[in-house]
Amino acid sequence: MKKSLVKVLTFGALSLLSIALLSGCGKKEAKAGGAGEVYVYNWGEYIDESVIKQFEDETGIKVVYDLFETNEEMYPVIEAGAVKYDAVCPSDYMIQKMRENNLLAEINPDNVPNLKEIDPKYMEMSKSFDPENKYSVPYNWGTVGILYNTKMIDPKDAPKKWSDLWDEKYKDNILMQDSVRDAFMVALKSLGYSMNTTNEAEIKEAKELLIKQKPLVQAYVIDQVRDKMIGGEAAIGVIYSGEMLYIQNEVKDLNLDYSLEYVIPEEGTNLWLDSWVIPANAPNKENAEKWINFLCRPDIAKKNFEYITYPTPNKGAFDLLDPEIKDNKALFPGDDLLKNSEVYQYLGDEVDSLYNEAWKEVKSN
Repeated sequence: MKKSLVKVLTFGALSLLSIALLSGCGKKEAKAGGAGEVYVYNWGEYIDESVIKQFEDETGIKVVYDLFETNEEMYPVIEAGAVKYDAVCPSDYMIQKMRENNLLAEINPDNVPNLKEIDPKYMEMSKSFDPENKYSVPYNWGTVGILYNTKMIDPKDAPKKWSDLWDEKYKDNILMQDSVRDAFMVALKSLGYSMNTTNEAEIKEAKELLIKQKPLVQAYVIDQVRDKMIGGEAAIGVIYSGEMLYIQNEVKDLNLDYSLEYVIPEEGTNLWLDSWVIPANAPNKENAEKWINFLCRPDIAKKNFEYITYPTPNKGAFDLLDPEIKDNKALFPGDDLLKNSEVYQYLGDEVDSLYNEAWKEVKSN
């Protein structure tokens, strides 16, 4: 859910038929194939291209690789079952929805010995949507925070709270995420509520707060936050932590006369986790487990981190990183910075409708 989709790479392992699925139409009938295939469904730009080839070379298993852009695009494809995938990489709350609707197969830990490389704290985090750690294996994680321009905002006046995004002095210089759950997370956290609230009155209060903020907002965007902030087009924006390594490198390479700093607000934030799962109708379950086990290997997880730049939950890979990367608090914040933070939960279709209707009101005002 948290990765850049401005570009989509064409992997050597991708068939032309796979590329046609980029829009998520889900009309391709994936053949079950033999023991030498694995059908993978993942976000765009969410794996190092060479990793796919290396897996094929080492295992002899052919990877058929398709892309989706949102959890909501992916879910009906898996639910319909016409396209049978072996390994899929949804986000936390969607894994919960898939589990509750019996769309997932249990992963055999004996077939994923590299599971031991996942830091136990991320396995514990997973329990919020996979209580017994039976159905998912963490792939990437991160936070949502505030990015600010040091030329437009003096660091001594740096934002510390979500409520700072309602400050009149930032009028027309605020970038908000064009995402119902992320936008409401900002408002709910600033009000002191859980971002997983099902309370209609709290959702309504958050809606009114977002409507009040709207005249101050320059734009509701997703991937463009990164590029607008690098270009000095806005002073402050809501962004995913995984963008930070790219941003910091770009600022350095462009020799800009300002820096872009990342803050995790005091009220707490979204701790998100994307994980690998195996659909209940997977035609090649053992090959899916081999795929997941391969991605949990420290050297492979490190290679993926260097390409994706989103924080890895793989402790073996983390140990292989350069000290300055491990000490980067925007990417790997300490537990003290994560207090009051939560993982998104699936709230049910009825509550989802409440949020969606409230978001429509915010956008239409």
